[in-house]
Amino acid sequence: METPKNPTSINHRIREGLSRLAMAMRADDWNRAKTSGLNPTQLAILELLEGRKDGLGVKEIAANLGVAQPTATDSIAALERKGLVEKQSAATDKRGVTVGINSEGLSMLEAGRSQPSIAEQTVGALADREQEDLLITLVKMIRHLQENDAIPIQRMCASCRYFAPFAHSDAAQPHHCNFVDAAFGQRDIRIDCREHEPADPASRAATWDAFQQG
Repeated sequence: METPKNPTSINHRIREGLSRLAMAMRADDWNRAKTSGLNPTQLAILELLEGRKDGLGVKEIAANLGVAQPTATDSIAALERKGLVEKQSAATDKRGVTVGINSEGLSMLEAGRSQPSIAEQTVGALADREQEDLLITLVKMIRHLQENDAIPIQRMCASCRYFAPFAHSDAAQPHHCNFVDAAFGQRDIRIDCREHEPADPASRAATWDAFQQG
């Protein structure tokens, strides 16, 4: 029996906490999807495709969402019937096909964001420094997952070739983005940036070391 003097491991308790958050976020996704006439997987596909002008292949979509390829195929077909996505020739292989979100799909996403989600409201209840610390912790966890091939490489600053961590002495804006040639702070670190370009593995590792040491 677990008692205050004999608790389960901290890893177990953190996992329990993340599970509670995930449960609330799944309920939020169901409600948002239902309002839009979609299911959560279809909504997740639209959100994944947003900001990807070249679209993604079915295999990439399935990998990013952690679903089986047939599930992704069925959901894409449903979105295509609803007129929210379009198929196009792949930019790198004219024989291949990618899926892209269209203006109707973007409008549906925008309409669904009129109210803050449960997760956004919960994060908003934290102090500014707590929000910043949580963001950096999430970046570290996501980075661990992607480096262990549990998830695809994400469009984070930490894996981008334009990211120069702690390039400036200004504590408020220590980082530099070479894409826009501007300094920015810890709370501006991106989890999913549209201008992201993956760094090669060696550069990615060196950037991460610099980010950690800073």
